[in-house]
Amino acid sequence: MRFAGKIAVVTGAASGIGKAAVLKLAGEGAHVFAADIDEAGGRALAEQSNGKIDFIRCDVTKPSDIEALMNAAAAKAGGIDIVFNNAAAGGDRAPIDEITPEGWDRTMDLVLKSVAMGIRYAAPHMKGRPSTKNGGASIVNTASVAALGAGYSPIAYAVAKAGVLHLSKVAATDLAQYGIRVNAICPGFINTNIFTASLEVPGELKTQANEVIAQMSANAQPVARGGQPDDIANAVAYLASEESSFMTGTHLLVDGGLTIGQRHAWDKETPGMFDALLAMEEAAKAGASA
Repeated sequence: MRFAGKIAVVTGAASGIGKAAVLKLAGEGAHVFAADIDEAGGRALAEQSNGKIDFIRCDVTKPSDIEALMNAAAAKAGGIDIVFNNAAAGGDRAPIDEITPEGWDRTMDLVLKSVAMGIRYAAPHMKGRPSTKNGGASIVNTASVAALGAGYSPIAYAVAKAGVLHLSKVAATDLAQYGIRVNAICPGFINTNIFTASLEVPGELKTQANEVIAQMSANAQPVARGGQPDDIANAVAYLASEESSFMTGTHLLVDGGLTIGQRHAWDKETPGMFDALLAMEEAAKAGASA
């Protein structure tokens, strides 16, 4: 019960990583305010919680919704102890030579600006909480492996997530004086519906696509299984708890080893980049000695 008596806020809470984080925090004693635009999913989550979860509809592209969410959570017990800024989607998939200004702005509003405003409107309610005295007041933001290098996502999403990562660092310096820690998590391929949510296909095809992605992710990294929402929820709980009280302005990479390097670095059955050159060298040596 690491979070007994704590007030927590989670955005993007009705499914996937957000839902797993809500259940984790509530399961360890927090009273959680779960925010999402999915009213049916959010209310179902709250109804199964025996009063430990309150659902609030929140469109994180609207700063007024975020402000109202934080005010409502703070009213429960005079403040907020934990915030998990998680809501996002894949955004505009167009490459840089085709993306429209509107598509760029929509992605930035959803993926980056929403996190900035989540911090902005939560922080005043986190100052002076009992948890700030020993490093327990914590803001956790969802970044991505896409923030660390090219090739993991469309460009607008990657740039926005890189912004989330840097935002977490600079916000940590601003809020350190109040005892509020700010950290980020960089998930790898996690088996949620974020990859298929924007596909314009029937629901059964989205299910099939999710199954394909799950299998692909299991083969994409050294840990030979797909990432699960609980993998990220466990990391969120660690960063939200006093166990990480000496951590701020940094990130946890939770990717099953995806970013280690090219597949041949960990899969010995895959040819390495220089294997062909080494074979030529060996052949040349053999010819010279014959």
